[in-house]
Amino acid sequence: MDARRMKSVIEGLLFVSGDEGLDVKQLADVLDVQPQLIKELLKDMTSDYKRQKRGIQIVELAGAYQLTTLPDHAPFFEKLAHSPTRSSLSQAALETLAIVAYKQPLTRVDIEEIRGVKSDRALHTLVAKDLIHEVGRAEAVGRPILYGTTKSFLDYFGLAALQDLPDSSAFQPDAGLEEETRMLFARLDGEQMTIDDVDGSDQG
Repeated sequence: MDARRMKSVIEGLLFVSGDEGLDVKQLADVLDVQPQLIKELLKDMTSDYKRQKRGIQIVELAGAYQLTTLPDHAPFFEKLAHSPTRSSLSQAALETLAIVAYKQPLTRVDIEEIRGVKSDRALHTLVAKDLIHEVGRAEAVGRPILYGTTKSFLDYFGLAALQDLPDSSAFQPDAGLEEETRMLFARLDGEQMTIDDVDGSDQG
């Protein structure tokens, strides 16, 4: 594999790793090359992005490399976050948000184990919309990010506090996530569904 191809693969790997990033050893293991070569490629990529005036950059945080946006572009991201598109959430994003809301704090891996599918894109969407944020790091290998909801989440769903979320313990054990998600959909639509409504729909 030539250097150009390896750079392309590294870029993709850093993209899918999201906020957790990847260290040199992880990248070297995946590409089956020496760590020193990965360091050289990362250095070249960092220079390439700057020279080409790309909208992304490679940064190193706590030994892990991440793809991030440029600080100078922050005003544009803020404008997007407060644009009319903020009012719409996909089902995947809302389902992920329900998991975070009811089970926080938890990591991306925790969320994906519950959902059974990858959740990177949904998490990025929710972070961009300021509905969830980093609340700490888990005591596990790689110190993965722990996610929790924000004040904007409470405002978004018209909640005074997290305690105002419907009591998930009243849901059927085998359909908790589905019902929690439906409750958030109901909040989003401006009509709060009660536990009686949920029970009634199950009986139907």
